[in-house]
Amino acid sequence: MIVFPNCKINLGLHILNKREDGYHNLATVFYPVPLNDALELIRSQNQQPQEEISFQTTGLSIEGDQQNNLCIKAYKLLKKDFPQLPPVQMHLHKVIPMGAGLGGGSSDGAFALQLINQKFQLGISEQQLIDYALQLGSDCPFFIINKPVFATGRGELMTPVELNLSDYRFALINPKIHVNTGWAFSQLNLNSSGRFERPDLRSIIQQPIETWKNQLINDFEESVADKYPVIADIKQKLYDAGAVYASMTGSGSTVFGIFHKSIEPKICFPEEYYSKLIG
Repeated sequence: MIVFPNCKINLGLHILNKREDGYHNLATVFYPVPLNDALELIRSQNQQPQEEISFQTTGLSIEGDQQNNLCIKAYKLLKKDFPQLPPVQMHLHKVIPMGAGLGGGSSDGAFALQLINQKFQLGISEQQLIDYALQLGSDCPFFIINKPVFATGRGELMTPVELNLSDYRFALINPKIHVNTGWAFSQLNLNSSGRFERPDLRSIIQQPIETWKNQLINDFEESVADKYPVIADIKQKLYDAGAVYASMTGSGSTVFGIFHKSIEPKICFPEEYYSKLIG
């Protein structure tokens, strides 16, 4: 059985305050974008498997300890509550850039939960999957719903929103810069006046997309662009190419542009950048 985890972009991202548990309260609109990894799951083919889960990857190289991969963590999380789960083999083909603000790893973990649930008929409800996903990471619950939502709390409190961007295409540009999330949070002035008085993101996205430019703000973007000026350069190039809206997603470093499908944008970035036009 195989599934295709997709990525997301943030349409606006307001960081409201730091919570007592160390996480931050935020407000954002998550929007799914059809750039996909591929995740396959089968029962272990070994008669006497040496381990509960065998995990292989292809595509983009994944750095770090494999045991920290959210697909493996998803299996182990469910195994605690469903000890009847048999040993499995997983194969992840990685296409979505990592550490890029696109939520690729979170998507892989959330899709792994759903895949295991479906493959072995565990009968886990959507809300239970959301609860499991939150244990994997703050972005993971969105990928259980995988439709445009207004998200608050850590990102797990989600309300569906009416937003259809099917008449547009997306340019995703990643300059291969790793932005440390902890550093990005440390640059925010969470005590600034007016932080709770900004326009509601839900009202902004209901306005014509041409009005979003000066209203739909990612709180991380200013400080990240100050440290990495290339972020602002990419954003300006996307506007120069005809984007109706452009922004950094998450804590970076991917910048996305939204273009009318009637436009064939001429965008040219260095070869070492990840550059993808979707739609």
